[in-house]
Amino acid sequence: QNVTQTEEKTEPLTVQEIKQKIEKYNAKVTNCLLMKLNDDGTYTGFIKVHLKLRRPVTVPAGIRPQSIYDALKEVNLADMTDKRTSFYLPLDAIKQLHISSTTTVSEVIQGLLKKFMVVDNPQKFALFKEMRKDGQVLFQKLPLTEYPLYLRLLAGPDTDVLSFVLKENETGEVEWDAFSIPELQNFLMILDREEKDKIQQVQRKYEKFKQRLQQTLKEARGKPG
Repeated sequence: QNVTQTEEKTEPLTVQEIKQKIEKYNAKVTNCLLMKLNDDGTYTGFIKVHLKLRRPVTVPAGIRPQSIYDALKEVNLADMTDKRTSFYLPLDAIKQLHISSTTTVSEVIQGLLKKFMVVDNPQKFALFKEMRKDGQVLFQKLPLTEYPLYLRLLAGPDTDVLSFVLKENETGEVEWDAFSIPELQNFLMILDREEKDKIQQVQRKYEKFKQRLQQTLKEARGKPG
């Protein structure tokens, strides 16, 4: 897997071009998740975001899942308690979002965190677009001001061509001051465990290699010449 920071320059589309692209897009859709053009030239549609978070997130402790009533009334359950706990989101979970052509990457990240009741600073996360080329999986970090639905429109509905991924922001732009002491201690524990696991993997690898060498030498000694 590779990460590329190359930015693609595209000319803004006219309303007529957008209309034509939406018609072509909808003609390829097989799951009823169509795009809709509004009278003011904006449009709405759906994107799917893969969550590939390897570290725990901070959520309110003892809070029930958000109900439809809470969502309609815009109730923020995270504000109902000051207690916090660390929690691992399901690896490779997929969240579907209905957004507008004016919805930015920053707003998508904040919306995802709100849906999962994550109270961590949004700056700890980044949205990537995932592309496949020549058998390789390429990731490109998206600027906070980019419009994901526009990218979805240009690429078409095929997620094999383009998909969106939420990952930890690990490109040097993380503001560590935004983390609490317990969170930093959590990260140290995780890194320590990952380091120990890696050491054990290397030790097992070379132990097997050593055993094969010893077996080969033993067999060689028993042969004439």
